[in-house]
Amino acid sequence: MQVRHTLTASERSRLLPFVVASGEISPRDQRDLMERPFFSLSKTKRTTPILYAAGDTRVEVFGMPEHGMATIWDADVLIWAASQIVEAENLGLTTSRFLRFTPYQLLTGIGRQTGARDYGLLRAALARLQSTVVATTIRNGQNWRRQQFSWITEWEICASRNGRAAGVEIVIPEWLYRGVIDRSLVLAIDPAYFRLTGGIERWLYRVARKHAGRQPTGWTFEIGHLHQKSGSLMRPSDFAIQIRRAAVSQPLPGYRLNIERAGARELLRILPTDLSTHPVDNYVNGIGTSHASTIGTSHAGLSGLHTHKPQLSLWPETAIPALNLSNLESNSYVDGKRRSADNPSCPSIAPFKGPGDGP
Repeated sequence: MQVRHTLTASERSRLLPFVVASGEISPRDQRDLMERPFFSLSKTKRTTPILYAAGDTRVEVFGMPEHGMATIWDADVLIWAASQIVEAENLGLTTSRFLRFTPYQLLTGIGRQTGARDYGLLRAALARLQSTVVATTIRNGQNWRRQQFSWITEWEICASRNGRAAGVEIVIPEWLYRGVIDRSLVLAIDPAYFRLTGGIERWLYRVARKHAGRQPTGWTFEIGHLHQKSGSLMRPSDFAIQIRRAAVSQPLPGYRLNIERAGARELLRILPTDLSTHPVDNYVNGIGTSHASTIGTSHAGLSGLHTHKPQLSLWPETAIPALNLSNLESNSYVDGKRRSADNPSCPSIAPFKGPGDGP
């Protein structure tokens, strides 16, 4: 695949920065990313493309040989960014695709440690997110059939005078940003998600949260269909073994997994249990412009955005029109019936409070 870069100037020079001032907040995930195969589920480098088709929906993901495809652990960066944007929009603050924050904010927000190794892994994750190329027909415009982008279009880690990583700047693509500020496309997830260590477990939780939600009867998938939706390079038989093991170990917070049979078909039923998540009900008004080691959980009640609001007001604000986007594509079995709907300079940011390394 030939990748064409059309940007001739830094996007950061044309976007107003959203300075993240909050700490630990309720994590939110973007619906489209929760059920389609957008990320590698393996911790080993993957360059084999993901090619997924369901009806009119297409997802193609390409990893570059130097870095490999972005992994589902790298996606924690996008979940954290989406969570910060949603929280700021809820408070009536101006947001942007251009985010500024400290490495400490991000790493602690997704339950990572803050040692030198973790900062190195963060840099590697940012490199994979930028070099991964995604092409999809999901939420395509009226006159467009396919959109192509990288998960991060630009990133930079700024160093303080003593050589420590003092701040990070990233620009996320318009496709992802629109999918975040439209609250119909965002769901709250359990903070315990970040403690899941297996790629299939993480992907399966996102599928469960997206489809089963709080439905008393849950949601049922044919395991062969799940394999197609995952984009996994495993053989179907090996993938089925992993699903059966998950049904034994029950790793998903808030959900129970049951293996069922329907003739020759092997099915997975996902049932909600005691969910600690809550639905994201209210729409956002259009006001706003990899690998984990030891994982923690979030305990903050009130967002730090309340106390740091003056810091955010240092940056000019620009209005963005309200968006009305939808997501209708999915494939599953419900009660036995198939259902188909399918930087000019380092910003003035306080340095992190934990140990770190050079730029």
